Amino acid sequence: MLNFNGNITPKDESKLSFENRGYKYGDGLFETLKVVNGKIFFWEDHYFRLMASMRIMRMDIPMEFTMEFLEEEILKTVEANDLLKTSARVRLNVDRGEGGKYLPSGAAIVHFNINAELHLNPFYSIDEDGSCIVDLYKDYFMAPGLLSGLKSNNKALQVMGSIYAKENDFDNCLVLNTNKSVIEALNGNLFLVKDDKIKTPPLEDGCLKGVMRKQVLEVLAKDVNLYVEEASISPFELQKADELFITNVVKGIIPITKYRKKNYGCEFAKTVVGKLNAKLRLAQL
Repeated sequence: MLNFNGNITPKDESKLSFENRGYKYGDGLFETLKVVNGKIFFWEDHYFRLMASMRIMRMDIPMEFTMEFLEEEILKTVEANDLLKTSARVRLNVDRGEGGKYLPSGAAIVHFNINAELHLNPFYSIDEDGSCIVDLYKDYFMAPGLLSGLKSNNKALQVMGSIYAKENDFDNCLVLNTNKSVIEALNGNLFLVKDDKIKTPPLEDGCLKGVMRKQVLEVLAKDVNLYVEEASISPFELQKADELFITNVVKGIIPITKYRKKNYGCEFAKTVVGKLNAKLRLAQL
């Protein structure tokens, strides 16, 4: 079941107009959410990122788009799919409706739709027997700036990078910006561990303003024995690192196991996962 502007609709009856601006021009934004037993993980951070992104896109935010309203619509969709007492992956999409060419017409009104599907892991964990082999994706580059950091419907680079990864037997790829700095993976932010130093690319480099990135930075900031830095990462640093890991809200932390000839461990990543789960348990009390 899907939620279109508050109306629950069977998936096989859903219809997207050809004139929809999210479809025609990528004039839309989305949030990927993890919902466990009716609790939206990090909902406040998702909500404020969405509102900030809509302002950057110059969307007229409807008055009813309060945190409480959208939370209620998300949970209504989760319940309609019989997922309220389990773990779900939810996509909340907003677009500018219909009307106009590149310039939206005055009649264009912001719409939303919500989709929910089963997700098997309620809390975050690391599969120590799994692998995540990556390489650099160098066919196209991201431009530094605010637009690159938005979770918009325009994900052409990520689509092409995913096809490249599959064709070359990689599990993921690392994305470069036009300055040839490594900014993120195809589906999440990147962290680099070297001794007691932790690095992640700054938002100014063009990486996604990730919700899980924010959570990890907050957890790391509490450890006085670590030096945490938001700084550009060059491709040459990757093979010198002790660990590399990717972060996103649905999977949490995904350790990179191999980049070219370098193999990596995941001991530090495991400690971060433990702290994240502890934070979530406290939030649910």
